[in-house]
Amino acid sequence: MQGEINGLKTLILKDNPSAYCIHCFAHQLQLTLVAVAKQYCDVDQFFDIVANVLNIVGSSFKRRDMLREDQAKKLEELQVLGEVHTGSGLNQELGLQRSGDTRWGSHFKTVRNFITLFSSIINVLEFLASEGANYLERSVAKSLVNDIRSFEFVHMMHLMLKLLAITNDLNMALQRKDQDIVNATKLVGFAKRQLQGMRESKWKSLINDASSFCAKHDIVIPEMDKNYHLGKSKRRSSSVTYSHHLCVEVFNTVIYLQLSELNSRFDAVNSNLLLGMASLSPDNFFANYDKERIMKLATLCPHEFSGSKLEDLSYELDNYILFVKEDNDFSNLKGLGDLSETLVEADLYKTWRLIFLLVKLSLILYVATATVERAFSSMKYIKNDLRSRIGDEFLNDCLVCYIEDEVLETIPNDAIIDRFQSMTTRRVQL
Repeated sequence: MQGEINGLKTLILKDNPSAYCIHCFAHQLQLTLVAVAKQYCDVDQFFDIVANVLNIVGSSFKRRDMLREDQAKKLEELQVLGEVHTGSGLNQELGLQRSGDTRWGSHFKTVRNFITLFSSIINVLEFLASEGANYLERSVAKSLVNDIRSFEFVHMMHLMLKLLAITNDLNMALQRKDQDIVNATKLVGFAKRQLQGMRESKWKSLINDASSFCAKHDIVIPEMDKNYHLGKSKRRSSSVTYSHHLCVEVFNTVIYLQLSELNSRFDAVNSNLLLGMASLSPDNFFANYDKERIMKLATLCPHEFSGSKLEDLSYELDNYILFVKEDNDFSNLKGLGDLSETLVEADLYKTWRLIFLLVKLSLILYVATATVERAFSSMKYIKNDLRSRIGDEFLNDCLVCYIEDEVLETIPNDAIIDRFQSMTTRRVQL
């Protein structure tokens, strides 16, 4: 998820060193953060185990039915004990969603459901370990039971749940079609502070949660002051304790990787660019207008805005915002594109030439939004290997149906059939 457009970025920066590039802004954030976390081998191994479990348990209807039946049985037991309550919308059946099934899937939901269905998953795997169709199936199921019934796996499972929960709101905000850049940028800062706070003070809480989970599911909890064993062999002990390994080598390292990635993707310059663009936006009658942020945006374009031009821009902004809020032509605009068109149509781009210049610079700023991401997803869906020879004009026509799906839903089928029928003489009436 780091992007495959570094070559284009290099060419742009070679031609214009002052150019800014905000890439992968709308790529699914959890996929990126998980990919970064996988740079640490323990995290990579954890997600490999989870993927293998999902493949084994979800590979047939019979196994999925076993999981549902076990889940329903445990729910009945909890209801008898009074530990859960019944009611509309409560205790809905959960499934094991593969986070890799779709790019817009959620690793957070996968890990959360894995924890909730943990005992049912164990029961299904233990059944396969003893009643599997062949030796290989029984061996794989037995190995997976041993893997997930370990304190290291449980610790990593709870760690990833907490990390993904922190960034989940931000992830959802970046995937919205109508991205609110101001609130999304605030969520970035909030996520960074939460991660830093977790790193500084949530270690004991995480260990307590993992230990409580292990006690509930009869999983052996190692003594934290004992030497950490590398792998399953007790002979391969290291010079560090379990506590040091889990806290320093796992907990702190994984959080550091997440913070570093967020700081890299959303640094001060990128945040100022995004907030400045949002402050220029006419959405909701210029609800996000902020002169200070717009001035910061202008300072990031030193070739276009020198010291004297910045002063002129400041004066223009004072008059501009008062004028547009009184003019009904600017009341229902959506995005900087509409603003640019309206300024030209009203011949106001000559009056506020510096503001118009800043709007144009913002429009060509290289930012990938969620809408762009969905357009490329649609293109990949249409232009697959079987249609690799499809022409550009035909491709554009096909893409309209997938990108503008909301508009297409309003068109009745009969209108499409009549249009197709009238295009040429046909032997058969549709």
